[in-house]
Amino acid sequence: MRKDAENLTLLTDLYELTMMQGYFNQSTKQTVVFDMFYRNNPCGGSFAICAGLEQLIEYIENLKFEEKDIAYLRSLNLFEEDFLDYLANFRFTGDIYAIPEGTVIFPREPMVKVVAPIIEAQLVETAILTIINHQSLIATKAARVCYAAKGDGVMEFGLRRAQGPDAGIYGARAAMIGGCIGTSNVLTGQMFNVPVLGTHAHSWIMSFADEYTAFKTYAHLYPNACILLVDTYDVLKSGVPNAIRVFEEMRQEGIPLKRYGIRIDSGDLAYLSKEAYKMLAAAGFDDAVISASSDLDEHLIASLKAQDARINSWGVGTRLITSDDNPAFGGVYKLAAVKDPQTGAFIPKIKLSENTEKVTNPGNKTVYRLYSKSTGKIKADLICLADEKHNPEETMVIFDPIDTWKKTKVLGGTYEMRELLVPVISQGKTVYTSPSVMELREICAREQATLWDESRRFANPQKVYVDLSQKLYDMKMSLMEEMSERRMEEI
Repeated sequence: MRKDAENLTLLTDLYELTMMQGYFNQSTKQTVVFDMFYRNNPCGGSFAICAGLEQLIEYIENLKFEEKDIAYLRSLNLFEEDFLDYLANFRFTGDIYAIPEGTVIFPREPMVKVVAPIIEAQLVETAILTIINHQSLIATKAARVCYAAKGDGVMEFGLRRAQGPDAGIYGARAAMIGGCIGTSNVLTGQMFNVPVLGTHAHSWIMSFADEYTAFKTYAHLYPNACILLVDTYDVLKSGVPNAIRVFEEMRQEGIPLKRYGIRIDSGDLAYLSKEAYKMLAAAGFDDAVISASSDLDEHLIASLKAQDARINSWGVGTRLITSDDNPAFGGVYKLAAVKDPQTGAFIPKIKLSENTEKVTNPGNKTVYRLYSKSTGKIKADLICLADEKHNPEETMVIFDPIDTWKKTKVLGGTYEMRELLVPVISQGKTVYTSPSVMELREICAREQATLWDESRRFANPQKVYVDLSQKLYDMKMSLMEEMSERRMEEI
């Protein structure tokens, strides 16, 4: 965790503050439940990867209005002095539950649940969304790219193409969680203790009188990390022959060839890599790294794999750090329940819409994941009310909440259950310790191994079912019917 984390209190939309003043003026102190969730998987996939929780926790820990913040808000001529006085002493006092980073997640299940006085829960909406949406998107994209690479190392080096420094820094962090082996981003390496990797640019080659001298100089500087960029002039006629000449000289000088090889950044990567491999192997360098870059993504990598390209290392930049085919995650933050001050019970709230997928799931909820005991694979996720109890020794019938005729009987004793939402903030205090990024990378790999291969394919992936418990489903239908009757009365 960063020790110099910024105070991002004003990282919010103006309407959060204007609503807060309204709650303040009305002396509204009710405790509410807000859920953050997303509706559709990014990139046409069947799952996403949750990321950004560590930064969310940092945000909450540093949440306070400083004098300069109050002065700025006063200058807007929107806020009354008694409200600004309240903000000067503001602290978050609520509870936050979240699905841990690196976890495989699916649409409509709460990724983050905030239980807090409404004035506090309203303020944190924007920051939670921008933090979790961005990192979850990039972690998901990275997971797809790494899956396409089929065990080859994937390096993230998109900083220069990211939408600004923060997107580059935290995008690289998320990419590491998703499976990358390292990043070119040195600040990310320093902040999160992750491997930093890189070779050299075309400008290095062009600054020398000839390509061979450029390669030889670089090899003497970095004999243990000697990846030579071979496409500045001509890959097969110049680049690869000069690289082989340098490798032969290193071998003759007794310099161990540890991590060495070539990088191709343009042209027909399948053809060039196969020809380059033939040349390297003929010279006795069949274990050389053949790295490729050039606007790669999961689809191009999968295509190159299908063409038997001899590439075993991938440098992925623009299309990863921007998730260019799906540049927004789409997470939303919706009110789900209001606490009755007399009974302490949560009164469910529902948002209706002409668009079925935008109808929310009401109530104070949690999420359970069902795993097959025999395979360890995910059978389904179950969204239920927080106070519901389930016994995996009992047979359970789960059903699709839209197409309710789609039902599955899960026999007792054949499955295990895991609650996904865990407490991270309790009464304003942090109660969760974030693993390191490299630990999260391992967690994410284990999580993806619980998916069936059919759910990981890029074309027409099999979706994983996210079902509602019978109790939650009945509550939702009852609220929808009640709201429908009210609308009819109004007409």
